[in-house]
Amino acid sequence: MNNTGILTDIRYLDHDMGAYHPESPQRLKAIYEMLEEPDMKDIFFKIPARKAEKEELEFIHSSVYINMIASSEGKDSVYLDGDTRTSVGTYTAALLAAGGLCEAVSMVNSGRLKNAFCLVRPPGHHAERNRAMGFCIFNNIAIGARYAQRRLGLKRIMIVDWDLHHGNGTQHSFEDDPSILYFSMHQYPYYPGTGSYYETGTGKGEGFTVNVPLSTGCGEEDYVAVFERLLSPIALEFRPEMILVSAGFDIHEGDPLGGMEVTSEGFAGIMAAIMDIAERCCDGKMVITLEGGYNIKGQSDSVKAVLKEIAGITKTDFTALAKRADKTKIDHILNPVIAIHRHYWKNL
Repeated sequence: MNNTGILTDIRYLDHDMGAYHPESPQRLKAIYEMLEEPDMKDIFFKIPARKAEKEELEFIHSSVYINMIASSEGKDSVYLDGDTRTSVGTYTAALLAAGGLCEAVSMVNSGRLKNAFCLVRPPGHHAERNRAMGFCIFNNIAIGARYAQRRLGLKRIMIVDWDLHHGNGTQHSFEDDPSILYFSMHQYPYYPGTGSYYETGTGKGEGFTVNVPLSTGCGEEDYVAVFERLLSPIALEFRPEMILVSAGFDIHEGDPLGGMEVTSEGFAGIMAAIMDIAERCCDGKMVITLEGGYNIKGQSDSVKAVLKEIAGITKTDFTALAKRADKTKIDHILNPVIAIHRHYWKNL
């Protein structure tokens, strides 16, 4: 029972970058209210949030940067970049986001949970070693990946990032490391300007960064088709021991910052495709964390669809979904990526 965990904490709402900012506390408030609906209440195991230790943050970030963020604690506002600033509760929320994700990774690794969804703020995948950017403070998923290796002894981690925006911080954290495979599908060219298919990693990590740049207008059938044709064969060759997912709901058809056409129901199919890979690679061990998503109702409905899928309440036929994709369009997306990565992956 309760083999799917959720990480929630009211203190995530205390991070507030001001009126009219798209990354608002209301994003999580709507999700937390959805979790109280009759068909969702008391289904999931509640993962306790905890603050990340400084040593855990230093897996990814410099001590100078961590101290700078810590110095913002209790202050009304400190601007970190043009889009990102702190509030009184930001430092605590950021510590709880990174630490809570580590706790979820630990519980899934131990077998206490099959999978988990960390419903946290602030998001993380843009955060660099020495820099906050793109609404992100600490790179939660990167910290979680290193935690899995250094504290839990895992050897190979795969990170799948479907956020609208490329996860520059996550890529840069691991681009020279063959033990962590980073796979990103993202709107391109778009903020932050990184994520060309030519970016494949450096040194020993060459080939272990896989970027799939997308034009606007992609729907769930396109995402699932790419997962089937590209992500699945690479994952089966890499054999991750756990899959971490940066789940950005700004690819929703109604997102004010996006240009994609994924429906709320379509996220279940996207999730089903990744679950299938996880089952074949690592006994289904998977931890998802919330990244972007700025249509409040669309995000809440989409998170609900994902939660029902990972909990086994729904079982979406993702192969049927992939068959709906336009083959010419998918070939156009994948041919340049495969041309580069078949040098690194025999399965391609």
